[in-house]
Parts: sequence; C-alpha cells; structure tokens
Amino acid sequence: MAVTQLNRKPDHQATTAASIVSFTPPVRTTPVWSRIIQSIRQVTIPVLPPLVTLTIMLLIWEVICSSPTASLPSPSRVITESWAIIIDPFYVGQGIDQGMFWHILASVERVAIGYFMAAIAGIALGVLVGQSQWAMRGLDPIFQVLRTVPPLAWLPLSLAAFRDGTPSAIFVIFITAIWPIIINTAVGIRNIPQDYQNVARVLRLNGLEYFAKIMLPAAAPYIFTGLRIGIGLSWLAIVAAEMLIGGVGIGFFIWDAWNSSLISDIIVALIYVGVVGFLLDRFIAFIGRLVTRGTANA
Repeated sequence: MAVTQLNRKPDHQATTAASIVSFTPPVRTTPVWSRIIQSIRQVTIPVLPPLVTLTIMLLIWEVICSSPTASLPSPSRVITESWAIIIDPFYVGQGIDQGMFWHILASVERVAIGYFMAAIAGIALGVLVGQSQWAMRGLDPIFQVLRTVPPLAWLPLSLAAFRDGTPSAIFVIFITAIWPIIINTAVGIRNIPQDYQNVARVLRLNGLEYFAKIMLPAAAPYIFTGLRIGIGLSWLAIVAAEMLIGGVGIGFFIWDAWNSSLISDIIVALIYVGVVGFLLDRFIAFIGRLVTRGTANA
C-alpha cells in the first residue's frame, strides 16, 4: 500500500507541472475601433485648440465688424469682396496685375537671395568674432551699433547705390538678417565646452578638421537659432521694402490695395503673409533638427 502511494505522488506532481507549462494566458488584442480612436486623437489634439481659438476670434470679428458703420470689413464681407483673388491665386495679367501666388513668389525669391547671402556672411563673421578675442573687441561694438538701425533706414542708401528696386530690396534683406546670425553664431562658438577643445588637441586636429568636426557641430543649435530669427526679420523687412520700391511683390500689392481702398484685399494679403512667414520659420526649424539631430530648438 505504501509503495502504491509513493508511485502515485510523482504522477500527480507531473500532471500539475504539465498543466502549468501548458497553460498560456489569453492574448489581449486591441480592437480595431480603439486603434482608430487613438489615431484620431493623435491627429486632432494638436490641431483642435488652434481651430477652436481661430473660430472664436472669427466670431468675435464678425460680430464687431458686422455693423454698417464699421470701418473694417467682417470675415464674410472679406470673402465676398476678395473672392476673385482667393479663388484664382495663379492669375497672370499684364505688368503688376498678377495673382497672389506670383506676388508671394517674387517676395520669396528676394528673401531667399538676401537671406542666403546673410547666412554665409553671418556664419563666417560669427565664427571669426567667437574664435578671436581681437576680432570680438574690434567688430562687436560696430555690430551692436549697426544692428539697431531700422531696416527701412537702409533703403534710401541702397537705392542710391544700386539705382534699382530689386537689388536694393535684397540688400535690405541682407543687412536685416545678418545681425542675429552673427551674434548667435559667436555665442555658440564661445560656448564650446573646454573638453571638446582638449579632445581636439589630443587628436591633433588641424584648423579645418577642428572647424568641421568640433566647432560647427557644437555651435549648430545656436547658429540655427540665429537663422530662424533672421528668416523672420527678412520676411518682415521685404514686405515693408516692397511698399516703397514697387513692382511685383506682396508688399507692393498691399500698398496698391491701400491706394485703391481695397481693405478686404489687404486682409487677404496679410493672411498670406502670416502663413508664408510661418512656413519659412518651420522650414528652417526642420533643417535645423536634421542637421543637429534634434538638439536645435523646435
């Protein structure tokens, strides 16, 4: 009887162990509708607050300006009066009679040329000022004085020098955008950690290798901060400069609409100006994140 009981005990343990091993917890799968709701939330959460705010602002604007004695048109009136330029931005006429797209394109081209020149010169001068103590003492006071001059104050001088509207506007863009690029680049160069410089000495890097492998990567977040400030100032300056130089451009379009008392067209143009300025800033920020691998400011 004892032998029989001893023989049964291992069989019970083996059965229990086998049942434990063979047991697998049920796999919980996320329902399709839950994943759809989660995806919708990820898309709507960043977009919903600005849309709500914009809707409230438009409603307030509509209520305030709906009176016949209002000096500014309401949103509904803007759409009605400026529907032609809204629906056909690619219109091509004669002379300055162009659609909004061509005015924006002409302004963006001027900004691109002047801003590209300012980026190259600003980064080079910023590296010089940040790296050399003598250059900082000699150039920094001059830069601090010149950067306080309003952009439009340079326009008469540039018109006298170039005797043409387009190069004058490009020069205004250049002189406006270069200062934040110089200052931020110089700050970034001066803030390079001493450990990086010690590593460069240990590795015996020459000047070009130190510039490419140590200096620029370390100062890149500061440089792109200056570039973002510069592109914003450039877009502000071109709109003001084009009001004076004439020709095709969003600034001249706004001034011409004012002379023609087309307030609704001015409002539409200002919306275009804001959207394009936002996109330019986002573009520079995107390039900065790619170059600095996410260390630049978003």
